[in-house]
Amino acid sequence: MNVNVVCPYCLKVNRIPKKESYTKANCGHCKNSLLNSKPIEADAAKFGTFLVNSEIPLVVDFWAPWCGPCRQMAPAFEEAALNMPLKAQFLKVNTEEEPQLGARFGIRSIPTLILFKNGKEIERLSGALSASRLQSWVKQYIA
Repeated sequence: MNVNVVCPYCLKVNRIPKKESYTKANCGHCKNSLLNSKPIEADAAKFGTFLVNSEIPLVVDFWAPWCGPCRQMAPAFEEAALNMPLKAQFLKVNTEEEPQLGARFGIRSIPTLILFKNGKEIERLSGALSASRLQSWVKQYIA
């Protein structure tokens, strides 16, 4: 069984074998490692590319630079992302720079996390989470 993942560098779609864990996985286009699972700062276009093309869960942190709890949660969000390469893709959307995305998804408080699967919103949580709590939440949706 294969799964489509979006390269965080060149945004090309890669079809890779679905495995329990990976030791190596490079983009077929730009050759960068797909295992670099650091959260990606996403504008509307980049968000749309991941939403439409990624077959692994997409975890989106809607945040703003002035938000204390958002800044407090940022290291935990990054830690969770780094611990889940090719299991889930983590994006960050700055609601100050991308207000249309915040409005599109009805973001009323930040941080708000939305988990998407196959282009559809599955669940959302508001408030800062620890890395372990975040990983436990995401693992429920990894097939």
